[in-house]
Amino acid sequence: MIDVEIRGPVAVVHLRHGKANALDLEFCTALVERLEQLRLSSAGSVVLTGQGHIFSAGVDLLRVLNDGPAYLERFLPALTKLFETVFCFPKPVVAAINGHAIAGGCVLACAADNRIMALDSGRIGVTELLVGVPFPAIALEIMRFAAAPQRFQALVYSGATLAPEEAVTNGLVQTTTDSADLMDRAVATAGTLAALAPEAFEHSKNQICEPVMLRLRESGPRFDAALQEIWAAPKTLASIRNYAARTFKKSEK
Repeated sequence: MIDVEIRGPVAVVHLRHGKANALDLEFCTALVERLEQLRLSSAGSVVLTGQGHIFSAGVDLLRVLNDGPAYLERFLPALTKLFETVFCFPKPVVAAINGHAIAGGCVLACAADNRIMALDSGRIGVTELLVGVPFPAIALEIMRFAAAPQRFQALVYSGATLAPEEAVTNGLVQTTTDSADLMDRAVATAGTLAALAPEAFEHSKNQICEPVMLRLRESGPRFDAALQEIWAAPKTLASIRNYAARTFKKSEK
């Protein structure tokens, strides 16, 4: 599910959960636990990357449909915890986006301090409204933080997925590179960040993230209070089912 490779001061976290690194309860919980271990380790920074041509395809929609409201009651808090853990991680985090980063997969990448995407590898974007589901409060705040301000609203409302070059223009990634160079580039970037004074980096990152966390403390509970009810509503589940059917039909062609 999750493999860790140590490359000097950098811990490379390889996400290997099924074919698409779909986010489910067990995967979110396992990744949070692994990051907590790395927080306490001697690693100076972390690289997150996927497998094949997929970084993460987002929430496991079939699991939501099959397991229903009781599963959502446990899953949605675990998803929120994962996003918060990455976004607030005290050490530098670099996302090496090897392929598609869709919906929750895009949010996971955007929670990192630096994002590098392989050219001709896939697309990135938040498709939640196309699926018919609302964002957890922290997910939307992460996207607000990462996206170019003038593009944030359009990215959310349109559900557009972008090629790597477009993603740079829209703020979803900082830079692109050839697929063959992705890991070396990501590890080098993470190594440079790991060389910074740890206490100074953590303090500065806390300051950078604080406006987001303040908004979440003030308004997050109010928005998230309705989250599970909307996700579990019959109308929403029908929308998820239709989206999943269309998506999986395309992938089979």
